[in-house]
Amino acid sequence: MRIAVLGASGRVGRLLVDQAGGRGHQVVALVREPDRFAASSPAAQKVEVRRADVTDPRTFPDLGDLDVVVSTLGIRKADGPGVLVAGARALAATGVRTVWLGALGSGGSTGAGGVFYQTVMRMFVGAELAEKAEADAIAMRAGATVVHAPDLGNGPLSPRRGAVRLADYPRPLMIPRISRATAAAVLLDEAETGRHGAQLGGHGAEIVVAVGKA
Repeated sequence: MRIAVLGASGRVGRLLVDQAGGRGHQVVALVREPDRFAASSPAAQKVEVRRADVTDPRTFPDLGDLDVVVSTLGIRKADGPGVLVAGARALAATGVRTVWLGALGSGGSTGAGGVFYQTVMRMFVGAELAEKAEADAIAMRAGATVVHAPDLGNGPLSPRRGAVRLADYPRPLMIPRISRATAAAVLLDEAETGRHGAQLGGHGAEIVVAVGKA
C-alpha cells in the first residue's frame, strides 16, 4: 500500500512513518521543510519526501498516486491560527481517502473524555478547540475517518490498542491517556483496513482511540 503521512516531521508523524515502513508499506512523507526533515530523521533515507505546505494550496503536491493519506498535523507554537483548517481543506481537495488525527474533547467528541478532562482541555488548549472542531468537520465532510486521540505521551506501543465509535466510548473518570506510538499504530490500522469509514458507506466517521493498560 502507498501511504502518505502529512505532518511526518511531528512526534506522532515520525512514529507513523517508521511503523508504516516496518509493515512493508511504501511511504511518502509530506512535510513543509524537506531538507530539515532529511537532516533530522533517519527514516528520510527510506521514504519518498514531498514538500507540502498546507498554507500554500497552489503548491500542494498531487497525491493521486497514493492509496491513503494519514494526517498527523498539529498546531505548533510557531504557527498562527488556521493551519489545521488549511490542512483539512488541502486534503479534501485531493480526493484521496484520508485518516485524520483529531483530539478527544474537540468537536463531536466534546465531553467524551469526562468532566475533568474537558476542563483541562479548555484550560490548556483553549481557543484551539474551535479550530480543531472546524478542521474535523471539513475532513469528515470530505469522507475522512477522524480519530480522536486522548492525551498523548511517551511510552511503548500498547498490545491492547484499538478504536471504538464515539457512541460506544465509555466516559472515563480519570484523564484518558495513550502513548504516541499507540496513536500512530491506531491511525495506521485504520489506514490499512478502512474499517470505520467503510461502515458509513464512504461518509466520514468519528472514532475515539481506546487503549487498555499495557
